[in-house]
Amino acid sequence: MGQLQLEEELGKGNYGTVKRVLHKPTNVYMAMKEIRLELDEAKLNGIIMELDILHRAAAPEIVDFYGAFFIESCVYYCMEHMDAGSMDKLEAEGVPEDVLGRIAGAMVRGLKFLKDEMQIIHRDVKPTNVLVNTKGQVKLCDFGVSGQLEKSLAKTNIGCQSYMAPERIKGESTGNLGTYTVSSDVWSLGLAMIEMGLGHYPYPPETYANVFAQLTAIVHGDAPELPEERFSESARDFVSRCLHKLPGSRATYAQLLSHPYLVEDRNRDVDMVGWVKRALESRAEKQVQQQRERNQQVLEQQQQGYQP
Repeated sequence: MGQLQLEEELGKGNYGTVKRVLHKPTNVYMAMKEIRLELDEAKLNGIIMELDILHRAAAPEIVDFYGAFFIESCVYYCMEHMDAGSMDKLEAEGVPEDVLGRIAGAMVRGLKFLKDEMQIIHRDVKPTNVLVNTKGQVKLCDFGVSGQLEKSLAKTNIGCQSYMAPERIKGESTGNLGTYTVSSDVWSLGLAMIEMGLGHYPYPPETYANVFAQLTAIVHGDAPELPEERFSESARDFVSRCLHKLPGSRATYAQLLSHPYLVEDRNRDVDMVGWVKRALESRAEKQVQQQRERNQQVLEQQQQGYQP
């Protein structure tokens, strides 16, 4: 910790915080994640093993991992700082089709690398875990560790958003945890693409009476789709191949990579740097507007307080 200069907080998760830090010996900015540990020795050993895998998972679509250290009841690990942040903060009114294709290609290649080279299932595919930088690069993060720690339905953030595949919801609700396979990540990939394309989660909690109604819709209702007025048939077919209710009917990573949508992406000139810049500017403008509205509300409340 003595080598690190702490900067601003980048985010908070279920297990701790993520901060930007400067590694003083190398003058490299990193993202440092703190995980609070209240676990037995077997689970601690599992996390150490997982961190070893993270250290060896070197691929262009996986966020770089620099190392980890323990202090008392916390483990800290340092990874590449993706300076534009996560896709859930950038999607706004929805990502254009060419940008969505570039992001999808990076996600599929990253997930395929984890499966083929590392024998890892991500288990937590969602826009929050898709990071972007101002160079226009797209990388996956947070694979393995959160998946290892979250074993039950009760511990997941199900009331807010769920990217769980139908078979995973059914399996975890009955205590059958063996239902999670690679195809469950493919479902989550499809849902994440729809969220990024639309700019909002496809099963918004506020439209359901309770969490059980939301889960029932995921398990038994029609799968969501990209809107045809905004997306090509190729993009819509790609997503639909991820969102079959039966796991065995979903596309494999190899099939997704050979799908026309991603083949077209490889031959397309996509201005990712320009899109990231515009998305960051839009986010900054929105934050300024929100602050103005909050200030106005405070002013109005104060004025009302002074009235007889």
